[in-house]
Amino acid sequence: MKKILFIALFITTASFAQKAINNYKYVIVPTKFDFVNGKDKYQTSSLTKFLFNKYGFTAFLDDEKLPEDVVNNRCLVLTGLVTDDSSMFTTKSIIELRDCYNKVIFTSKVGKSKEKEYKKAYHEAIRNAFKSVQALKYKYTPLKEVALDKEEVIAPTTSAVKMVKSKVVKTNGEKATGNVLYAQPIANGYQLVNTKPEVVFQALKTNVKDVFVIKDKNGILYKNGNSWFAEYYNKGDKIEKQYQIKF
Repeated sequence: MKKILFIALFITTASFAQKAINNYKYVIVPTKFDFVNGKDKYQTSSLTKFLFNKYGFTAFLDDEKLPEDVVNNRCLVLTGLVTDDSSMFTTKSIIELRDCYNKVIFTSKVGKSKEKEYKKAYHEAIRNAFKSVQALKYKYTPLKEVALDKEEVIAPTTSAVKMVKSKVVKTNGEKATGNVLYAQPIANGYQLVNTKPEVVFQALKTNVKDVFVIKDKNGILYKNGNSWFAEYYNKGDKIEKQYQIKF
């Protein structure tokens, strides 16, 4: 005797599709962009933060106090950048949004200005580039768990369905000096060495303060309080480790 098995699979939408921009809760704007030589020069960072907030985002400068949920989950955050593609007579600005892995998920159209004075030119070009951001009609929508009903092929009644879940392995109770790493500068970041000594991770810089991408691993390294936390996947298991890092 056979029957059709109906299995309710509870999964998060993030497992099957990229996050939409609406699924990110905050935008962090650097206080200094690469094309200027001072903190908030010409008020480029302040204007960028203002315009993100104007068009529905919740934006902060990277030196401001951040909400508690950002500390617990850096991947709620996008980094809002302005890049410069100016020519001799035209100031050109582009808005980028990057996720916690430093992946570009949005690029605006080029905003242009013919103004000769720097501040006026940057402000006009940035405002023009933000027309693409305005067109997003951003509204924060949290990711939710959804239930999908999946009809399986006909199977014998004696068959058993096994559900395999990813394990989360937390190792924040390491003893002695096992959780102390020493940061050695390399191109684009640091290599983190233990006391043996051996290289444990290579941490690559992002545009978010105290957040690094772990090279060759699907994960990030971030600071929470006085400790650093590495989160990555190993053979399907999510690994979370706590470290003290000496720079």
